[in-house]
Amino acid sequence: MLTFTALPAFNDNYIWLLQNSDTLHCAVVDPGDAQPVLDWLAANRQWQLTDILITHHHHDHVGGVSQLKQATQAKVTGPAREKIPSLDLAVDEGSQIELLGHTVQVFAVPGHTLGHVVYFSDDTKNTPWLLSGDTLFAGGCGRIFEGSAEQMYASLSKLAALPDTTLVYCTHEYTLSNLLFAVAVEPGNAELAKRLLEVQQLREQHLITLPSNIALEKASNPFLRCLEPSVKDAAEQKAQTTLQSASEVFATLRTWKDTF
Repeated sequence: MLTFTALPAFNDNYIWLLQNSDTLHCAVVDPGDAQPVLDWLAANRQWQLTDILITHHHHDHVGGVSQLKQATQAKVTGPAREKIPSLDLAVDEGSQIELLGHTVQVFAVPGHTLGHVVYFSDDTKNTPWLLSGDTLFAGGCGRIFEGSAEQMYASLSKLAALPDTTLVYCTHEYTLSNLLFAVAVEPGNAELAKRLLEVQQLREQHLITLPSNIALEKASNPFLRCLEPSVKDAAEQKAQTTLQSASEVFATLRTWKDTF
């Protein structure tokens, strides 16, 4: 059984800490800053950091990798198609790794960056979980910096096909702003309105809004709902033209969100 803890970093990043209490081994995901991890390890000296997982090359996800590697000798796993500091194991679509006694699958999800990968586990010891980096957010998705809208939509569709119970651990506290946009797209979505209220209450108390899950995202995240008539209608109204495909709807939504 793994425990997931969010270590806050910068303004709105989360460095996910995964712990196996049987072995007292732990792993961290996308440590853009080494200090929150080093502070946690200093306060919890019985734990050994054995693994560092990286989803993509942006500095707020890799800035602390080399310092952590030097301090702990943890193994660094990351995308094969990107330049990752202190990388030990390069992974890509179809790779499978062992992490803290669990089998983890790797999916390539180009869009935010061209080499972005995510990590998914569906073994019997835990509820399925996904480390989604900056691809799938709670209520939203990452900006398209290097890939195309078509690539990003295909990547999100791949993640939407995971089991509904899959817990989604993304790396930023963007949920409230994402849901405010989602309501602009789908003001009549009752599930979305309920979720927005819950998230507003959490943020008023400065509490984390994660993890999400795939079922909740499919019900309230517009970027996973491009085939829904209400979402398509909103996108066509924004674009002032007929959109021929779900990826065109997605592209319109992403451009709209960029300036929302």
